[in-house]
Amino acid sequence: MIMRKAKNVLFKAFCLGATLLGLGVLVLILYTLFEKGLAGMSWSLFTEVTPGPGGEGGLANAIIGSVMMTALGIVLATPIGVLAGTWLAEFGQNSKTADTIRFLNGMLMSAPSILVGLFVYQLVVVGMGHFSGWAGSIALAIIALPIIISTTEEMLKLVPRNLREAGAGLGTPRWKVIVSLCYRSVGTGIVTGILLSVARISGETAPLLFTALNSSFMTLNPNEPMANLPVTIYQFAMSPYESWNQLAWAGALLITMAILLLNILSRVLPQLKKRRS
Repeated sequence: MIMRKAKNVLFKAFCLGATLLGLGVLVLILYTLFEKGLAGMSWSLFTEVTPGPGGEGGLANAIIGSVMMTALGIVLATPIGVLAGTWLAEFGQNSKTADTIRFLNGMLMSAPSILVGLFVYQLVVVGMGHFSGWAGSIALAIIALPIIISTTEEMLKLVPRNLREAGAGLGTPRWKVIVSLCYRSVGTGIVTGILLSVARISGETAPLLFTALNSSFMTLNPNEPMANLPVTIYQFAMSPYESWNQLAWAGALLITMAILLLNILSRVLPQLKKRRS
């Protein structure tokens, strides 16, 4: 009995130590990020474009480019992901085709993003003959797609079968039951999955290096190479110029805060749904 209690206490001590170690590393990273990132925060960061070597400037073009490509990527991925997840949950179910799609979706979810970038580079960039914001958006859409598919499928599986049978009993077509009943029941969960996919692709650097590349100018045309925060941070952090390093820290803080807010929002939305219910 004493030995079992000793093992239990020892195991709890190891678990607590591992937790404190992980939290300590996280706190250290966040402290360094805030310490160096806040020093670079200024109004010019949001109003001026990226400067030349050693010059002064901001990240306005990179911020706008990242927002545009992320938005375009989500616009491309959301309808495909929601419809694919709907087919898996409502029509495919336990068929071999559905099992194959789930397997491939799982592989795509765990695939390194640099492979997605290389694939889109060969398919789009080589085909178009130049880097572009569209290529970057397509790469981000491919990365976001498996998250939306999985979330949509899992959410629709939570819809009670009685709800579907009630709609069918009233003579309602199946597509209308799905749209009017199922989607409305789990709409918050699907939106949460979309927000998580936005957080997932917001900080991706590798695929954008092969697709959108970067630009020192302000451009709103997705047919041209576009500035973006991840690649700009990577390039500025590797440079020998102190002003560029400072902008890199500020950009890293911006992305971190944006991802943090998206994750908080994805947690808050289901809670608001429960309170209303």
